[in-house]
Amino acid sequence: MKVIKILNNEILSLLEAEVLSFPKYATQILNLANQNAQGTRPAVVGQMSDLIQEFKGDKIKDWEEWYLNKHPEAISLAATKIFDMVNHFKEVMTQIDKEMIEKWVKDLVIIKTFVGLKFQEAILKYVAKQFSFSYRLAEPQEESQGIDGFINVIPVSIKPISYEIKKSLSEKILVSIIFYKKLKDGIKISYNENVFL
Repeated sequence: MKVIKILNNEILSLLEAEVLSFPKYATQILNLANQNAQGTRPAVVGQMSDLIQEFKGDKIKDWEEWYLNKHPEAISLAATKIFDMVNHFKEVMTQIDKEMIEKWVKDLVIIKTFVGLKFQEAILKYVAKQFSFSYRLAEPQEESQGIDGFINVIPVSIKPISYEIKKSLSEKILVSIIFYKKLKDGIKISYNENVFL
């Protein structure tokens, strides 16, 4: 079996697409700005995977004409959204100094790492508080049994909500499970409160 690598520039050439060049770092900044501005979301530029299937031609110039006929304002609207976000970036760039960067690194390395890896204790503590119970984290030998901690004397396991969805898991947890979902602004938890009554 022969394995061949076709480079991006060659793909562009084979499809007769224009090779555009950008200054170093520009595409990274534009990608980030686009993520924040959501400039190329389907609501703005259309559902591209559907549109390319709908298009019956095979030349890039025909695609451009067909697409712009169907979505005449899309490129301009997307560019405006991204341009506005780049301007927001420019404004904040003047505020970023070494002190702010150190604060950001500390937040990432110290605070977010600790909270991200220790949130199970926060969940145990929160649920225990709802019933005026004590709590403790599991010992290593208890962890090997699928126990993450105890609320009062009740063993519990703390699992992501996706665990509940996965039916093919061979792991059998014989204790009550507290499910969680990480949100942008916190953690959503769910559990059977009858276990603690």
